[in-house]
Amino acid sequence: MTVKLTWYGHAGWKIDTAKSTLLIDPFLSGNPVAPVTPDQVKPDYILVSHGHGDHLGDTVNIAKRAGATVLSNFEIAKYCEGQGCKVHPLHIGGSHEFPFGRLKLTIAHHGSSFPDGRYAGNPAGFILTLGKIKIYDAADTGLFYDMKLIGEEGIDIALLPIGDNFTMGPDDAVRAAKLIKPKVLIPMHYNTFDLISQDPKSFASRVKRAVPKTKVVVLKPGESFVV
Repeated sequence: MTVKLTWYGHAGWKIDTAKSTLLIDPFLSGNPVAPVTPDQVKPDYILVSHGHGDHLGDTVNIAKRAGATVLSNFEIAKYCEGQGCKVHPLHIGGSHEFPFGRLKLTIAHHGSSFPDGRYAGNPAGFILTLGKIKIYDAADTGLFYDMKLIGEEGIDIALLPIGDNFTMGPDDAVRAAKLIKPKVLIPMHYNTFDLISQDPKSFASRVKRAVPKTKVVVLKPGESFVV
């Protein structure tokens, strides 16, 4: 199976598989680096890691227009269902087989609230098994040692935040790479705003020294990586 990952800036991704198009954390409106607008995407599924506005983003509007199913924790799924969306709730450690493959929710050390301040359940990361390809999207998180266990699942592509301030910065993301040992690492959640400005090429060089077998792919918003 060929899988195409397109970075929409910040933590937003489009993943195209042979059977489905997935959208992850679609923060497009108000995202100064987003290469597309909400009306330009038509996913089959939308994965939401937590309730913050820069991740929940345009989920409801896109899901209702496209008829997409929202996949998230119970609280976010029920919120979206109440807004008229199709949903499938999961929770941390749980997994389910979908037409595109298997989705498993992992822990993420972060906060999670809806834009109005209401509790939005536990934040999550994602492990996607798409045929023989495993993708780990850490979402918004700090470093945690259980990333070693996630790495033991055999991660082909890891999507890791490097922005610092709200998530792991480059130092801890390098340590995360040592624990996960993915074949490919793609940094995200940086340079959206001045507060999370980072040099991804410098980060890539550090990972190359620390984990020589891991290839770092630096994308610009709108660029894709195919595996």
